[in-house]
Amino acid sequence: MSAPRLSEQQLTAWRRFLQAHAVLTRRLEADLLAEHQLPLASYDVLVQLVEAPALRLRMTELAQRVLISRSGLTRLVDRLEREGLVRREACDDDARGLFAVLTEDGYDRLRTASSTHLRGVQSYAIDRLTDAQVAALAEICAAMLGTDSPVAELRPPAARVPVEG
Repeated sequence: MSAPRLSEQQLTAWRRFLQAHAVLTRRLEADLLAEHQLPLASYDVLVQLVEAPALRLRMTELAQRVLISRSGLTRLVDRLEREGLVRREACDDDARGLFAVLTEDGYDRLRTASSTHLRGVQSYAIDRLTDAQVAALAEICAAMLGTDSPVAELRPPAARVPVEG
């Protein structure tokens, strides 16, 4: 079986997507680290928890939403737990299951960091696009995620704190 052939335009589009993602995430992380000593992955975990019912998610679901391995998430949640930003709770219906739960300190930290993050999203991405390009980007990303992706099925962000992205 031979590898699919992509046109030069298709390869260029893919490479630019990867480059844009890498540059934007580095910039957003640098801002969060400089202003809040909070890595982007930690911020993402806090966002997922604030948007979840009862501010908690099973570790397996959280791992899918933040798109890191189960072992990577365990180490990250260990660190967030040491910092008092999350806590673990046993799952009543599954002795092996654990929930990650957002703490009040985690909520406060997220609330403080969200203005930095959203400012970065605005200046590094949204301000550089027209409204039509923003709409197209949302449509393109939804198409790329497809319906089989757990990320595509996430509900819109909660109104609790403005932490999109």
